[in-house]
Amino acid sequence: MASRNINVSETSRPKLPRHTKLKFDETRQVWVILAPERVLAPDDIAVEVLQLCDGMRNVAEMVDGLAAKYAAPREAIATDVIAMLQDLADKGFLTEARESTA
Repeated sequence: MASRNINVSETSRPKLPRHTKLKFDETRQVWVILAPERVLAPDDIAVEVLQLCDGMRNVAEMVDGLAAKYAAPREAIATDVIAMLQDLADKGFLTEARESTA
């Protein structure tokens, strides 16, 4: 199981694993991460960050965008985003995009 975990850094390109989906639950009116036999209800800020985890953007690009959007100190956002993504990766909710061979 540890082999699928990643060490999140600003160069990481995180994405949800194939078996995991970020979905809006209409019944409960909340966003949830659905994985086999597990459900996680992230807060609004986590949802915004997770929507950026497309495997194309790296963490630095996500942080830069969030810092500009919220006019907040980049270092504070970077620290919080990396910690959140690392926690989700440690729990198996995130993986890293592989290098493109194209």
